[in-house]
Amino acid sequence: MKNNVDITALNEFYRGIEELLGTEAMLKLHEQYRGIQLTIPIHLYDRQQVAQTLRGQYNGHNSYELARKYGYSQRWVNQMLRETNKLNRNATRKNE
Repeated sequence: MKNNVDITALNEFYRGIEELLGTEAMLKLHEQYRGIQLTIPIHLYDRQQVAQTLRGQYNGHNSYELARKYGYSQRWVNQMLRETNKLNRNATRKNE
């Protein structure tokens, strides 16, 4: 079917996908999602997963690098680290 696709007649959206990913991937995307309105998230990484991961990767000085790595603001990263520290302190107090 790949050879039967007239690229010049494609819908603008599918033409962009074809240019970006190639004809085969565009056809798979069309087959899987045609007729469905898609909203593509701004962030590649899930907020909750990143928030859980940050503490293990934070060395005390790399919040900027972590923000860049995961596509969130440094302010958000610092906020998540503060919340994680607060939760850990509260858990420690309960166990004492």
